[in-house]
Amino acid sequence: MNASKIIAVDIKEGQLEFATKFGATHTVNSTIQSPVDRIREITNGLGADFVFEVFGSTETFTQAYEATRRGGTAVIVGLAPIGKPAGIEAMSVVRQEKTIKGSYYGSSRPSIDMHTMVQLYKSGKIEIDSLATREYHLDDINQAYSDLENGEVGRGVITAF
Repeated sequence: MNASKIIAVDIKEGQLEFATKFGATHTVNSTIQSPVDRIREITNGLGADFVFEVFGSTETFTQAYEATRRGGTAVIVGLAPIGKPAGIEAMSVVRQEKTIKGSYYGSSRPSIDMHTMVQLYKSGKIEIDSLATREYHLDDINQAYSDLENGEVGRGVITAF
């Protein structure tokens, strides 16, 4: 998409290193530094054009909004707990002309988008093989869930039934 700066934020160095393999030009460990401050620093004080919040907490929702530049878009993918309000100032949405967009399952249209994604993959325009870093037998499903819960790098795939 011709982005000049792609900034990944996480609390684990292994995840940040993994993100660089998929195009991240900058990484921010939010246990070490404020992601909002660092993103503003990287973008010369402006904030990011597009911010994707994928964790699912009110804190990361607020950080995503604050890291978005004036006129930019914050896309909220992560599901925060039900009943927990996000802490943003309503007036700033208008004054800064920001867009907040929810995206459930990537806002996909499976009958159209799956075909497109398969074609992009087959043509070599997207690389997804490296996302799968572990293989499991169905009997190892508990280990697969444990690895997922523990934030292991990449994704596991059940390949044997």
